[in-house]
This record gives sequence, C-alpha cells and structure tokens, in this order.
Amino acid sequence: MIGFWDYTVWLTYLSLISGMTGIFVSLHGEGHPYLGVFFLLFSGLCDSFDGMVARSKKDRPEMEGAFGVQIDSLADLVAFGVLPAAIGDGLLRSGPGVANLPKFGQIPRGECWITILAFAIMLFYVLAAMIRLAYFNVTEEERQKTEHGKRKEYVGLPVTSAALVYPTFLLLQYVLIIDITMVFFPVMLLMAFLFISKIRVPKPGFKSIMLMVGVGAAEFLLIFCFRYIFIFR
Repeated sequence: MIGFWDYTVWLTYLSLISGMTGIFVSLHGEGHPYLGVFFLLFSGLCDSFDGMVARSKKDRPEMEGAFGVQIDSLADLVAFGVLPAAIGDGLLRSGPGVANLPKFGQIPRGECWITILAFAIMLFYVLAAMIRLAYFNVTEEERQKTEHGKRKEYVGLPVTSAALVYPTFLLLQYVLIIDITMVFFPVMLLMAFLFISKIRVPKPGFKSIMLMVGVGAAEFLLIFCFRYIFIFR
C-alpha cells in the first residue's frame, strides 16, 4: 500500500475519521449539531498531540515528514473546515429544537434569502480554511529553507481554533436559554476573515496546549451534561 502507516500518523487519521463521522451525524435526518460537535472536539484533541507524536520518532525520513505535513492539513480541512459548516447546516435545519429551547429568532417562512446567505457564509468559510491551510504549507516549506526548529508564530488564525470556538457557541445555546442559531453564521464569517487575515498569532507552547485541552474537555462534559443529564429528553 502507498502512504505511511506507523504510529506517527495515527492521530491524524483518527482526526479525519472523527471529522467525517461528525459531518455524517450533523447532516443525518434533521441534523444533530450537538452530537457533531463532540467529534469536532475529539478532532481538536487529536490535532493537539499529533505533532508531538510525530516528532517523537527519531531519524524520521524526510518524505515521511513531508507526508505528515500534507495529511495534517487535509485532515484539518475536513475536521475544522467542512465539519463546522455541516454543524451550521444542522443548526439551520433543526434550530432550537435540538436543545428544547424557545423558538426565538427562527427564519420566517418565505425568507429564503436568509438561508441562501447562511449557505454563502458556510461556503466562504470552507474556502477560507482551505486557503489558510495551503498558505501555511507553502510558507512553512519556504521557512524551513532558511530557518531551523519550530516556527514561533502563525500568520492568520489557525483553523484548529474552530475546535474551541464552535463548542463554546453551542454551550451558550443552553446557558442563555434562547435561540441564538442565527448568531452562528456571523461568528463563522468572522472566523473565515481571521483565517485569511494577516494577524500574527503566537504558536502555543506545551502549557498553552494543555490549557486548551482542558477547556475542550470541560466543554465536552458541559455539553454532554446539558444534553443528557440536566435536560431530560
């Protein structure tokens, strides 16, 4: 078989599988965005440690390292680009019904332009995520020709930030006890512009990564509790 299959790429493969599963779940039937977000969080967990695992292998062949960079970006596009759009589509079709909330702010009948606008934002979001990832790969190759070691900052917001932003939004849907479905899409539009902006974001160190993992774990538990324990269904 072509490709590489040792332990250095397993987390990346798991992230892709998780992302695809989240897409299927979010788009199934009426859509289950609150289930899809669990897979988004799991993909974020995998992404937090895949680089560390890959670098743990001594004397890693150059081709294997280049392969790892490419599949990491491809998996990120699915997990943090397409999956959030699928979650948005699930929210658009299900509204607050998935959270048993009052139906404030739902799309009025006949206002199809709102749906079209939401889909346009989701398409732009995926496009921006793809551009951001491709730009990172190209600039990283150029950087490695003149610099050694890990990069210290990113240009543009990393797409992996989606693993914390959207779960936070869905958690607020429960905490606020009102329908904020339509706020999801302005947030997505802002994220898309930040992906392709020239803002510089410091690369997180180990402590920062562990903090983000902790935040993600807390979001996972809180959303799970709100959905299956605190609110009876």
